[in-house]
Parts: sequence; C-alpha cells; structure tokens
Amino acid sequence: MGKLDTLTKEYMKRPEIFADVFNQFLYHGRQIITPERLVELDTTEITVPYGIDSASVPEQRYRDVVKMLMAMTDGSVAYCILAAENEGKIHYAAPVKSCLYDAIQLAHQVKVTASSHRKSKIDDKKPSGDEFLSGFWKGDRLLPVVTIIVYFGAEEWDGPLSLHEMYSDCSAEILKYTMDYRINLIAPNELSDSEIDAFQSNMREIMRYIKYSKDKKKLSSVIRTEPRFKCVERDAAEIINAATGSNMRIDKGKESVDMCIAIQEIREEGKLEGKLEGKMEGIIEGAITFAQKLGVQREQVKQSIMEEYEKDDAEAEELIKVYWK
Repeated sequence: MGKLDTLTKEYMKRPEIFADVFNQFLYHGRQIITPERLVELDTTEITVPYGIDSASVPEQRYRDVVKMLMAMTDGSVAYCILAAENEGKIHYAAPVKSCLYDAIQLAHQVKVTASSHRKSKIDDKKPSGDEFLSGFWKGDRLLPVVTIIVYFGAEEWDGPLSLHEMYSDCSAEILKYTMDYRINLIAPNELSDSEIDAFQSNMREIMRYIKYSKDKKKLSSVIRTEPRFKCVERDAAEIINAATGSNMRIDKGKESVDMCIAIQEIREEGKLEGKLEGKMEGIIEGAITFAQKLGVQREQVKQSIMEEYEKDDAEAEELIKVYWK
C-alpha cells in the first residue's frame, strides 16, 4: 500500500470525515448524516462462490472503509450501509470493482440472515419450503449499499463510469439485457468550486488544492485569498503533499499547517536552488572554456565534468554542446 493510500484510508476512517463526504455527495452539503450516528463495520467481507465439483472457494475482498448509518424516515427506522473506496490513481475497471464489492456486501447480508433464521429458537413462524431452501424468507429485506469512490489524483478521471462503457461494441438490443452499474465518483477536477464548498471538513482544502495543483498561478491565488488555508489540519496537509508532491514542510508536533507560509517557503527554497544551480553552471562554463583554450581534448573535458561535478553522461554531453566553442 502506497503512502497516499495509507493516509487517505486513515483519514476516511474518521466519522466526521466519512459523514462529510457522504453529506457532500448525497445531500449537497446539508448535514443529514452526523458522525455520532455512524457505526464502523468490519471491512473484511467474504463471499463463497462454487468451484469445480461444487467445492467452495473462499474469496476475500477488503473495502477501504465501510460504515453503517442509522436514519429515521417517516417515523420508522431505516438502515443504510455507506461505503467509500479511496483511489490515488485512475482505476480503469472501477465499475467492476465497485459492483463486485456491493454484491459481496449484499450476499453477506443474505448469508447472515439465513444463519440467523437457522439459529432462531422462535417456533411461531415456520418457513415455507421455498424459504427453507433459500434461507432468505419472503419478508426479509436487504440494507441498501451506497459506494462512493473518492479520487485523490490531480489528473482528470478518464476511466469508465459504468459497466456499459466497458462492454465491447454490441447492438442496443443485446445491451439492454446486460447488467449495468454506475459508480459514484468524487474527483477534484470534476467538482465546481461551489460543490467543493459543500464540504465542511478539510476535505474542502484537499479537493481544492488538488484541483488547482497543475495551475500554479490559480493555486497561489486560492491559497492566498481563502482564510481556511491558514489553518489546515496536519492529516489533510500530509494528504495534499502525497497527492501532489508539493513537499511542504510540516513541523513535528504541530497539529495544523499555515499553507500560505508553507507555499512561500517552497518558493524561497526554489529561488535559492535556482541561484545555486545557475552559479554552478557558470563555473562549469568557465572550466570548459578554459580547458578548450589549453587544448584539452573534448572527451577529456567531458570526463572531468562527470567526475568533478557529479554529472551523468547525458548531462555532461549537454553542457559540452552548449559551451564548447
């Protein structure tokens, strides 16, 4: 597991972040799901398909984060399983992956329900023959599963959003009988500024920073003009670093980061490095010119540059091309 995957998984496990993501996607920022009503579920789910000669073949799938929401609707209790998958890279088979996980969770519910019936000591309701064979009774119901894929990449998501997009060319008559499944995707480049504003946590700053990370001028303006960037929690700043390679310094012991200062420090360090590189190249230019005047062979000068200034063959050759008169 890469650094970004580790950071985002731990971040999304926090109930307030999990709730914020689903409130943004499902309810456009309205605070319907509250963190205290979320109960974490075991993220190991098992399905047992049938193999050769009906031999069971256990398969394990691990979801990044799975939580359950208990909500009241029309005076009765409704249960919804909410799940999130974190992606740092574009997953070109995301519809299959997400569909499989949802099916596994639903199959798990059927299995648990059947097991509950077998263990029940209540005899006032006897199952019909069909109910007994299936293990799932006529009145049983499943908890709906909602999966959101949260993409933390700076590149535009160009992968398929549905199973139908993944099928090979076929006629509409055939396609209408095939299964379809559409993923629910949160991707920085596909979010408008108003949609990003619907986040209440530092997911807002994470998504906005990643969205504009390729446009340095716009990013600088956003960070400079939005007050929330002056106090970004450490976990969010680390995700931004890992997702965009920004190399912001995050001091140990500090729980928040002023990103305006952090970005300025990166700029100052870049200016210094540029000055040093320019100065070093000037020294190399002088050495090449002087060696040429002394009649030193071109290959000897190139070898000396590689040894004295720790340049590889290609770098030394490029310097010779530029400064050898």
